[in-house]
Amino acid sequence: MNLEIDRDRLLSDIEALAAISDADPPAVTRIVFTPTDLKARAWLRAQCEEAGLTVRQDAIGNTFARWNGSDIAAPAVGTGSHIDAIPNAGKFDGVVGVLGGLEAIRALRRSGFRPTNSIELLVLTSEEPTRFGIGCLGSRLLSGSLSTEAAKRLKDGDGESIEDIRGKAGLRGKLDDVKLAGGYFKAFVELHIEQGPVLERQQIPLGVVTNIAAPASMRIAIEGTGGHAGGVLMPDRRDALCAAAELILAIENAARNSGAVDTVATVGICQVFPGAINSIPSRVGLSADIRDTDLQRRDSLIKAMERTCSTISAKRKVAIYIELLNADAPAECAPSVVEALSNACRKHQQKFLPMVSRAYHDSLFMSRITPAAMLFIPCRNGYSHRPDEYASPEDIARGTLVLAEALATLSE
Repeated sequence: MNLEIDRDRLLSDIEALAAISDADPPAVTRIVFTPTDLKARAWLRAQCEEAGLTVRQDAIGNTFARWNGSDIAAPAVGTGSHIDAIPNAGKFDGVVGVLGGLEAIRALRRSGFRPTNSIELLVLTSEEPTRFGIGCLGSRLLSGSLSTEAAKRLKDGDGESIEDIRGKAGLRGKLDDVKLAGGYFKAFVELHIEQGPVLERQQIPLGVVTNIAAPASMRIAIEGTGGHAGGVLMPDRRDALCAAAELILAIENAARNSGAVDTVATVGICQVFPGAINSIPSRVGLSADIRDTDLQRRDSLIKAMERTCSTISAKRKVAIYIELLNADAPAECAPSVVEALSNACRKHQQKFLPMVSRAYHDSLFMSRITPAAMLFIPCRNGYSHRPDEYASPEDIARGTLVLAEALATLSE
């Protein structure tokens, strides 16, 4: 088998998809189920059909593009990622895994390889939490990690239900049917940019992921009392924003002082009401994201945050409410898939680093239903989720080559 990656075609595909965006270049914005997202999905479907793949879509919009193997009854070998992008993002997050997966299949076909197990490219819906406040929506439903009842309760920022939104996007069928039957996949491999600086700093071209960190996210509502900035004296203040500021710093300090480098915490949204310079904030909405490779340590930080909320609430005479959106367990990647990726690196004489993914991905949930692992390529300065996110053509092609080799091994 002589595997060759068509780097120019792959890079052209990445640029073409990046051009389907609600933001001006080099930024990319593609929010799930918007007209732009639907246009991108249609473009990608056309590329898959041109490659000779059979394409189907489930009720939440997960897209499956299959290259049938000689044993069509056998479980498929899956690869893929996502193409939705947060506002003002870059062009590589998720996309490298999808278009790299497509090029890996094309390369295998060009080489004359014929799989026993079908190879299926999987484009997962709403990996980003932008619209519904919860990430990895498609893979959560595929794996049964999110119930259909809970999914139906999801709404976007405008209060529109997921059922109405997917209906407008032309998606039919029942959400109950999204969960895959047991044994559907033999294995799943996700190619992705690292979204961190480790590979670049150590000058190692590939990372084979052995563990994926445990994410948790929550909404926090703080209710104080508003009033005129000049009319309410300081001893009488119940300022919701001051309480929020104290809480944000407490969350940061808790993560810094956890004793482990893998503990991270972020407050990424702060919405202030009424938002006037001469009005005391009466209400603040926060979002908090807490992650760790160790579940117990992650949950201990959440409990510490809850205790801090009680303390701030009493001291500042405000009400604080916490809504836990998700608190997922970490994933250990399957030794069989890690071995396939490691051997593929060795076969092509590529140095690699066994490593932890501190960002979570669809593979976290795919690992609940099939042996799964990830392959990382470096990204410049570790930047991601911003317009200057960058992975070199050489690294993208290298990752795609190793992915193709691993897919061949897993599908033999």
